[in-house]
Amino acid sequence: MRENGPQDWSGFLEELHRVKVYLERSRPTAVNLSAALDRIEVCCQAMSSNTRPEEGLKFLLNEAGRLEAEDQLFCERIAAFGQGIIPARARILTHCNAGALATAGIGTALGIIGRARASGKDVEVFADETRPLLQGSRLTAWELQRRGVRVTLICDSMAAWTMKERGINLVLVGADRIVANGDTANKIGTYGLALLAEQHRIPFYVAAPVTSFDLKTANGRQIPIEERPPAEITSCGGRPVAAAGVRVYNPAFDVTPGKLVSAFITDRGIIRPPYDLESFRRAFV
Repeated sequence: MRENGPQDWSGFLEELHRVKVYLERSRPTAVNLSAALDRIEVCCQAMSSNTRPEEGLKFLLNEAGRLEAEDQLFCERIAAFGQGIIPARARILTHCNAGALATAGIGTALGIIGRARASGKDVEVFADETRPLLQGSRLTAWELQRRGVRVTLICDSMAAWTMKERGINLVLVGADRIVANGDTANKIGTYGLALLAEQHRIPFYVAAPVTSFDLKTANGRQIPIEERPPAEITSCGGRPVAAAGVRVYNPAFDVTPGKLVSAFITDRGIIRPPYDLESFRRAFV
């Protein structure tokens, strides 16, 4: 916005919309970013046509600060409400990263875990490495170590055996989008964990702020699933690890049916089944 330097308010709004569309395309599955961008654009559109571009830039920075503060508060509230699902001796399996590196605050799923550890609970976490980009090994394991939480890294394919042999008593993940029937989009591999948790009779929890809920979308079939470049799978650290020219299917997210989710831990409290539009609306009042 600064670099292109629109000369009047009309030009500012045009440039703002261009940037908004560009950013939205970077994260088509997650709803938080598009919701925040919509909020900013609507506010700017409601401002006087005599507004100077420099005033608009100041508003954007201030609004970004408000969004940051809101997210920090959401994380704190999720961490507080989430203590109700963490037993005194917790063996937790998590997937991808839902911590400080993914939020403006202490994180959602990892915020709950960190608060439980700080309160004196006996907490151990088993973190999926989360192929293909290894967010679990690169980010989650690192965050948990820094928080003093015992963490064991496992390959994604080890989750079922770990549930069976290591006494896992809950699965806790974040979310990129939750729709009106409880269907939940999250990092690829989450759906498989939910199925495994059901098989092993382990509760499967999703931690997310109200900004991750998309109640305009009826079900998970309507969630756009981002697909990423084949090189994420065929190479590692810049080195080829697959047969040259092999075909690749690389969806970055999957959708877990709401019926597999034991509860949503949100900044408004814990929401349990049944999940539908009205029950979510009542919870968010």
